[in-house]
Amino acid sequence: MSQLKLNFHIDEDAFRRYLEDATKKEVSLVITDNSSSMLSMKRKGKSVSIRVHRIFLSADSEVIDEIAGFIRNSRARTPQIRDFIRQNSHQLKRRPQRKVSIKTMGNCYDLLEMYHAINTEYFAGRIKASITWGLKGSRRVAARRTLGSYCAHNSTIRINPMLDNKRIPRYFLEFIVYHEMLHADIGIRAETGRRSMHSKEFRTREKMFAHYERAIAWEMMKW
Repeated sequence: MSQLKLNFHIDEDAFRRYLEDATKKEVSLVITDNSSSMLSMKRKGKSVSIRVHRIFLSADSEVIDEIAGFIRNSRARTPQIRDFIRQNSHQLKRRPQRKVSIKTMGNCYDLLEMYHAINTEYFAGRIKASITWGLKGSRRVAARRTLGSYCAHNSTIRINPMLDNKRIPRYFLEFIVYHEMLHADIGIRAETGRRSMHSKEFRTREKMFAHYERAIAWEMMKW
């Protein structure tokens, strides 16, 4: 029996029958919206169960033939599949971002006031990230020294709430805020073929903070 000629946006049944013709196996097909696992397979004797992302319903016959080759030999190279995923990545459904709860006013320090002052002095006002105190956790977790973080996906700076304490010098908290704002400004740079969060540029600019030496000395003494 000749193989079916594939058109764009075929239905699931035609997709499955094409794979069965190409592999001479009984195929159980599941179409998913799972962008983290675009193609997976389980063998069950002479039959196979295969899960593929929905975008493959619009693939041409060369890509489908490569999927059939993957069913026959899961170690086979799949350049057509990789190229198709890359070219159609814009169609993948993104998980909705969790809404960030913003809290800038602490018991001792106002992060927003500090953020605006640093943004004006060091960044000419160009940083557009949000800033918030992080969620309070146990003291054991807080002691692990994650003092601040920057998330590029939602452009949010989080500061460890353990720093909202009158025993924490203002200059040290300002340094932590400045450090995370640098991440927002510079991003991740490649150095010697590797991605670096703390590039040479980052380290150089970090030392431009007015109280850099004082903040580092206090950190080493207290932590």
